Amino acid sequence: MQYLKKTFRWFGPSFGVTLDDIKQIGVEGIVAACQEVPLGEVWPVETIRSLKNEIESYGLEWSVVESVNIHTAIKYGLPERDVYIANYIQTLKNLAANDIYTVCYNFMQLIDWTRTDLDYVLPSGGSALRYSPIAAAAFDLFILQRENAKETYTDAVYQEAKSYLDGLSEAERKKLESSILAGMPGSRKLIALDEFKKNHATVLEISKDQLQENLAYFLRAIIPEAEKIGVKMAIHPDDPPFSVFGVPRIVSNYDELKFLLDCCPSPSNGLTFCSGSLGASAENDLVKMVADFGDKIHFIHLRNVARSPDGSFYEADHLDGSVPIDKVMKAIIKEQKRRHEKGDEIVSIPMRPDHGHVLLDDKKRQNDFYSGYSLIGRAMGLAQLSGLEKGIRESLV
Repeated sequence: MQYLKKTFRWFGPSFGVTLDDIKQIGVEGIVAACQEVPLGEVWPVETIRSLKNEIESYGLEWSVVESVNIHTAIKYGLPERDVYIANYIQTLKNLAANDIYTVCYNFMQLIDWTRTDLDYVLPSGGSALRYSPIAAAAFDLFILQRENAKETYTDAVYQEAKSYLDGLSEAERKKLESSILAGMPGSRKLIALDEFKKNHATVLEISKDQLQENLAYFLRAIIPEAEKIGVKMAIHPDDPPFSVFGVPRIVSNYDELKFLLDCCPSPSNGLTFCSGSLGASAENDLVKMVADFGDKIHFIHLRNVARSPDGSFYEADHLDGSVPIDKVMKAIIKEQKRRHEKGDEIVSIPMRPDHGHVLLDDKKRQNDFYSGYSLIGRAMGLAQLSGLEKGIRESLV
């Protein structure tokens, strides 16, 4: 039976990791996007082909698109959303014309993911991404200054957040702000605080039910077209999988995944199973998710998080943390076995080691790569996951 297809996310040569680097660590495929195309516009066939040719010139495959980002008009249900949906469909057609058929995307309303520290130093001397609810509350209450935010926190949390912020130097305060406003993966540009505040205020006016309906509207429009051309859409979970800054989450738990899959049943309507995003909540049973939604998993992100009782977490070694990664891998292999026996589905599911610590020579080019996307840290994660996969496979023979 086929192994998982080993892939690696690449943002381009200006982000500290080259295709030549990636080729040397034994991956088969690249996860990439046409990042230079403005949000909401159609990805031209020629732009797609040029990037694909560049990847293939190193003997690699462009396996997954991550991401074809969704315009805010679609997320917010604005009148002009149909124009952007039409553009999105044409982009999918242009990707299929270049034999690219797996598309990862997300429906997060403000930013792709939220962390309060992008350089959390570990006992080993390496560093990782971290989320602190107290630091997030301090940003929400005193920097973002969300209206009525104080009412959503206990007095104890409010006081702790105030003390935390008061204890920061001006440079540390700026670092917190920059960590949260880090923008989209693949961009060095921080989201302007005024722009963030404007989008945030808009989102707060939209109920969770309406946000889910906006997602369903999008799916009902694109999934039939994606199915016609053989494109597999794989939504990424919200990260972290709980409300931040008062914004509801709609792709964060079992019931929400079931809702989006049921609203538009199709082989093309599927998931990016991210063990780190979903694993940041102790309430999520990742093994059950793989077992119940396995036939809808089109792409896999594997990483681990170490959760604390106060709600904070940091990104741990891939094999060490709060996520039972061995049980998750075993469930994935069982899903592959089911597909193999059925004979009509993709068995070699693309998987990438998600994020990675900053280690060794990574520190010399830390300012080059996007936070979480170091070379050596992710390469180590890939090696660990590959060994885990092989060991579990042999134990099931």
